[in-house]
Amino acid sequence: MRWLAAFLLTLFVMPALAQTAPAAAPALPRVAIATAQGTITIEVDNVHAPITGNNFLKYVDQKRLDGASFYRVVKVADHYGFVQFGVQNAPAKVLPPIRHEPTTQTGIKHLDFTLSAPRRAVGTAQGEFTIMLGDQSASMDADPSKPGDNLGYAAFAHVVEGQDVVLKIFDAPVSPDGSIRGAFKGEVPAAQVKILTARRVKP
Repeated sequence: MRWLAAFLLTLFVMPALAQTAPAAAPALPRVAIATAQGTITIEVDNVHAPITGNNFLKYVDQKRLDGASFYRVVKVADHYGFVQFGVQNAPAKVLPPIRHEPTTQTGIKHLDFTLSAPRRAVGTAQGEFTIMLGDQSASMDADPSKPGDNLGYAAFAHVVEGQDVVLKIFDAPVSPDGSIRGAFKGEVPAAQVKILTARRVKP
C-alpha cells in the first residue's frame, strides 16, 4: 500500500510542477542581409533594445534596405573598425528619428560583430547602421564618468552567421579620394557592396 500512496502523491505534485515551470523565452528575430559578397545573418535583440531593434526591423519589413549599400569602411587596424550601411537619408526611405537607448540601459556592449545605430546628437538615429570589428566598448559604449555627451551609441544586434562576408567588405580596398557629399574621405569603398534584400528568417 505504501507504493500506492507514493504513486497517488505524484499525481497531485506533477501537475503543480508543470503549472509553475517558467515558459521558454521566445527566440529573438533574425534577419538575412543578402549581398553579392554573400549573406549576413543578424540576430536582433529587441528585448533589451526595443526601440533601436524594432526600428531596424521596420526598415527590414518595409523593404527600405533593399538596394541600399555598405558605403563606409573605417579601418583603424587589422580586424578593428567598422562597416556602415543604410539608406543614407534618402527621402523616400528614411523613417523619423528614434529615442536613444544607451548601453548602460540595454546592457548590450559594442563587441566584435555587434550592430549599432550611429547618430549625431542624442535622439537623431534613423536608418544608418554599423557593424563593429573588434571590441570597441571603450569608445562606443555610454560612459557616465566622461564629460559632455557621454551616452555613446545604441547597440542592438549581433552577426550570427556570415562574419566572413563582413570581413570581405571590411578588407576590400577603399578609394583614397572618394567621399559621400564631401564626407567620409578615405573611408568609401572603391566598389560599394549593394544589399540585394534584407528579410526576416526563422531562428
